[in-house]
Amino acid sequence: MKRLRKFKNVEDLRKTIQQQEATRQQETKKVITVSSGTCGQARGSQKVIEALKKALKAEGLKDQVIVRITGCHGFCEAEPNLIIYPDRIFYQKLTPEDVRTIVQETIKDGRVVEKYLYRDPRTKERAWYENEIQFYQKQKRIVLGDNIFVDPTSLLDYLAIGGFKPFLKALTEFHPEEIIQTVKKSGLRGRGGAGFPTGVKWEATRRSPGDIKYIICNGDEGDPGAYMDRSVLEGNPFRVLEGMMIGALAIGAREGFIYVRDEYPLAVRHVTLAVDQLYRAGLLGKNILGTEFSFDLHISKGAGAFVCGEETALIASIEGRVGEPRQRPPFPAQKGLWKKPTCINNVETWANIPLIIQNGAEWFSSIGTAGSKGTKIFSLVGKINNTGLVEVPMGITLREIIYDIGGGIPDGKAFKAVQTGGPSGGCLPASLLDLPIDYESLTAAGSIMGSGGMIVMDEKTCMVDVAMYFLNFLRDESCGKCISCREGTQRMWEIVKDISEGKGKPGDLELLEELALATKDASMCGLGQTAANPVLSTLRYFREEFEAHIYEKRCPAGVCKSLIRYVVIPEKCTGCEACKRACPTQAIQGTRKDVHLILYDKCIKCGACLEACRFEAIEAQRDEAIIIDKEVRL
Repeated sequence: MKRLRKFKNVEDLRKTIQQQEATRQQETKKVITVSSGTCGQARGSQKVIEALKKALKAEGLKDQVIVRITGCHGFCEAEPNLIIYPDRIFYQKLTPEDVRTIVQETIKDGRVVEKYLYRDPRTKERAWYENEIQFYQKQKRIVLGDNIFVDPTSLLDYLAIGGFKPFLKALTEFHPEEIIQTVKKSGLRGRGGAGFPTGVKWEATRRSPGDIKYIICNGDEGDPGAYMDRSVLEGNPFRVLEGMMIGALAIGAREGFIYVRDEYPLAVRHVTLAVDQLYRAGLLGKNILGTEFSFDLHISKGAGAFVCGEETALIASIEGRVGEPRQRPPFPAQKGLWKKPTCINNVETWANIPLIIQNGAEWFSSIGTAGSKGTKIFSLVGKINNTGLVEVPMGITLREIIYDIGGGIPDGKAFKAVQTGGPSGGCLPASLLDLPIDYESLTAAGSIMGSGGMIVMDEKTCMVDVAMYFLNFLRDESCGKCISCREGTQRMWEIVKDISEGKGKPGDLELLEELALATKDASMCGLGQTAANPVLSTLRYFREEFEAHIYEKRCPAGVCKSLIRYVVIPEKCTGCEACKRACPTQAIQGTRKDVHLILYDKCIKCGACLEACRFEAIEAQRDEAIIIDKEVRL
């Protein structure tokens, strides 16, 4: 890798970009890109990389093959994976032993090793190439697409894919107002959840009086199951920083902050390396590239408070105060960080800016729907075959994401619900699978876009339990500043918990709805205002499950421990002893090849036996003896 130097002026940077692009385009060597974001590293990508390099050296191929260590490729289910260019052969779920075989057979001898290829969970067919994999086919990866081609720790690598061309264009060809108008015309809306028009926010900040203005990148991604922003920062931090630099040009800011969770060590590391390289290259600091533009960037690490995703709480945290939201107006665009005009956008929003400047507002606005332009990144997790990060055009349906991209529900089970928008989002049923994904449609259905979490649930999911889980998260994360949120989330959780334990009473659902609406209407910030969504959406679409828990003392999904007991089905039991080995309390008796028995006085209802049984010989059935108010009702 070439040594990084300081760029003297605009032409010096432009010339270097052209040289790096030409070098990349003229590559004749094979290139192996290895996915090594947090998800990849958790599944052993670093050992795979080490083994790959050793195998190439052992076969005398070290100088003939380029190994490019990249961020997440999106297909988390297939980690660790690698792609061999120029053929685009995609190998998945690799071990160090596997890559040694790949080097010998594919890199050296030119043979594809079929057992490492992706296999479609439904058709069982193998896909040789990346573009043949169903997971990628309906995506439009304008933000995530370059993750495959760039080393996130190398500025020169970013320049090789055209990085900083948009910044040069904004710096030399645009007036600040023209940048703002371009962003406005593109129709870009904030990807952090609220969907506020980005250009309007920028314009308000620029027009606010005062010589000192700030911009902030909100990387405080705290939704359970969501990791879009983390992966963008890990895989392509320079694009986010370039977007912030363009925003600073437009708004008139000379200083910016990246607020990122300290729980994201790889993202923090890559952003820190990127900022350091930009300073050394003369792209941050005073009089950048010999112009009058000066801009400094700082990294502020958050402690993991969910409420700090709210912009005024985030500002308080950067200032060193407790992360609590404040009443608005004034909005941050008028009075934000240290009471100066401040523009806050999230990671994905900033990452879209260079693309809009380079390709034009019309290009971006041609993607998506009339009111929701561009693409959106979702973390597709839960009961789904193909878990991972998906980037899709706005307006795509839930069905297309879950079945065409996600590959459907594992083990032939039925789809039941999908929760969008994080813990404050809503749960949408199978009847809404053809709902288009855009801000307006999701809101009308009782959910929100949020930052992009998407949790899929199958027929074995209890919606009462789901509502209780998210309420538990929200009551813990409420800062407690306003009583409606502090007490509302707590009381809603208590009611739903009682329902899940068979202690629900007539009138509880009406009280729950009343509390939910009061919490929504009276809370100060977005956390409290959306905290009712898990309750209201599950009551709207799955009310019969709540009623079964209250009036029949029954959990239809067989999940709520107080209402079920695990039973061995004699005609299905093979006596394989898998359940017996899995049980942590020795609550299962039986000898090999004989029907087993569960001892209820020892059973803690952990479900380990159910998970271990391959023959569906264990079922969660209604517990006919439920203790309520110290009485046993049969």
